[in-house]
Amino acid sequence: MAGRGEHPFLIWESSDGAVTTWSYAEFDRLTRRVAARLRAAGLRGGGAVHLALANSPAFVAVWLAAVGLGAHIVPADPAATAPEIAGQLARTRAVVGICSPRRQAVYAEAAGAGSGLAVFAVDEDDVELATLTGAGAGEAPRAGDPGVPDPGVPEPGVPDPGVPGPGATAAVLFTSGTTSAPKGVVITQANYAFAGATMAAAAGLGPADRQLVALPLFHANAQYYSFAAAIAVGASVALLSSFSASRFLAQAARHRATHASLFAAPMRMILARGAERRDDLALRHVWFAQNVTADQYERLSALLGCRPRQLYGMTETTAAVLTSRPGEARPDTMGRPTPGCAVRLSRRPDGGEREPGEVGELLVGGERGVRLFGGYLDDPETTRRAFVDGWLRTGDRAYRDAAGVYHFAGRDNETLKVAGENVSVVEVEAVVAEHPGVLEAAVVGRPDPVRDEVPVAYVVADPRGAAPGAGELAEWCRRRLSPVKRPREFVLVDELPRTSVGKIRKFLLPPDAASGS
Repeated sequence: MAGRGEHPFLIWESSDGAVTTWSYAEFDRLTRRVAARLRAAGLRGGGAVHLALANSPAFVAVWLAAVGLGAHIVPADPAATAPEIAGQLARTRAVVGICSPRRQAVYAEAAGAGSGLAVFAVDEDDVELATLTGAGAGEAPRAGDPGVPDPGVPEPGVPDPGVPGPGATAAVLFTSGTTSAPKGVVITQANYAFAGATMAAAAGLGPADRQLVALPLFHANAQYYSFAAAIAVGASVALLSSFSASRFLAQAARHRATHASLFAAPMRMILARGAERRDDLALRHVWFAQNVTADQYERLSALLGCRPRQLYGMTETTAAVLTSRPGEARPDTMGRPTPGCAVRLSRRPDGGEREPGEVGELLVGGERGVRLFGGYLDDPETTRRAFVDGWLRTGDRAYRDAAGVYHFAGRDNETLKVAGENVSVVEVEAVVAEHPGVLEAAVVGRPDPVRDEVPVAYVVADPRGAAPGAGELAEWCRRRLSPVKRPREFVLVDELPRTSVGKIRKFLLPPDAASGS
């Protein structure tokens, strides 16, 4: 970034706790060397590089190098299976693949013999990025050296793609598949620029601030809300190899982080570890997504030294389109429309506007490829169905109160039809989770010959005390929920199945499981 060359850009804490720092200028030089290596491997403007890496300097360098070449990244869960990787490689027609040495055999199986894919096995703790720069044991080749193409100079006979435009694809992000098969979400360079500027302004992020990134980089949250925001204003990023509930607060203090972003699941993990408040924390802003209870929120606020602010966004919306304002931070609302974002509720069947308190589907407006995603990869029909009258359908239900603050009312597929009545599993989950012996809960529908379907609750007990029994939970719900909303069964489990970023994979919770209570 112009004028920020000597300012710290990336502070990397490796898996063994070693810390390496690069300035903006230093990391730009590293990125150019990686770009030269990728170009030599066949990556060109419009091409794709597939990344199956955990958080690492290599991930960041490849991401920035690809964008600089006018190419794009396809980040994958580093723990993805060979069939999952194979599907992504085929759908994106990637020409370069990058994985860790630990996953090389799986990656080779996914690529298949004779695929022509150039594969680099990269140690995620390597700060020299030897594999990606050709450094080896000696001095790393630099762009312009003999035999090493400069990423900014076309090779003989190769047309110069020119400077990548804002409409160029910068990434294809596959959705987590919590409710359906993954879709390839096309993100442009303009999308990243919009997300970064919007989220930096919403968080009050400035050049002197430092983002702490513990969430996985292959997910949109870390990319949009942390990295893109930091780059937009010339701030720095402290990148951790992975999230650790027992070390998170100490790491935040160690790196003097002022900003962070978390999901509800990691926040609960911090609480479950019995973390204690530190006086050396510098945090003044923390985003969080997904609900926590009022008690958990207050405990977290005391630990973090600031009141976390709720946000709502999707991979497709790039920026979080709803964010709570600094003076309105609370755990049970989605917030207000983020400045620069357009949000509304679906109209009534008669075409009228929703009144305060009336539930409708959340819709998001904006130009595709600028504020909203460019579309679903090679799937114009699914892209078309995702919009109504030019507005993106989120599939999430919400209502707006008299003050203009939005409240979550569940996903369309999280509304059960019990004896002809609509039951929001979000409401039932919230009630079960409020029990003092419950850490978290998930509710699914079980087919019922009389009532069509009935709620079943999967419960993770709070490790600080004795696990509640099914009878105790039933009595708790009897006092708080009408009969139609009460779970017919409580299943105690050690943990809920999740994606790598903490979203509950409800389709893995069998609705006919025998009770573990």
